[in-house]
Amino acid sequence: MATFNHSPINEQFHSLFLGPLQACVSLGVDTSEKLVNAQLSAQKAYVDLGLEQARQLMQVKDSTELREYMEGQQRVAKTLAERVKGDADQMTSIQRDFFQKSQKLTEENVQKAQQLASNLRKTA
Repeated sequence: MATFNHSPINEQFHSLFLGPLQACVSLGVDTSEKLVNAQLSAQKAYVDLGLEQARQLMQVKDSTELREYMEGQQRVAKTLAERVKGDADQMTSIQRDFFQKSQKLTEENVQKAQQLASNLRKTA
């Protein structure tokens, strides 16, 4: 009785479907992790800044300290604006990296599929 060699079929299945799927899922998970970590870091920084400002305000005892506190709010606003810009840049960078890597994966998988189709035509 003749036996059928499943190895080429398994390799083709992995090459065409399973491998690209695993690479895509891996890229998605890695990118999600980067985005979540960036968001958590930003959120912590914003909360810490707010709490610091609340503590400083609680220490105000007279009009002079209130004026000093209010003058300091310009620095806080500038710091906050810089942080928001930096966080937005980081998110944009993560998204750009994801797009470039996913585009590269797609191109590689299309090339593999074309090569496999060409090889199949030659053997048929």
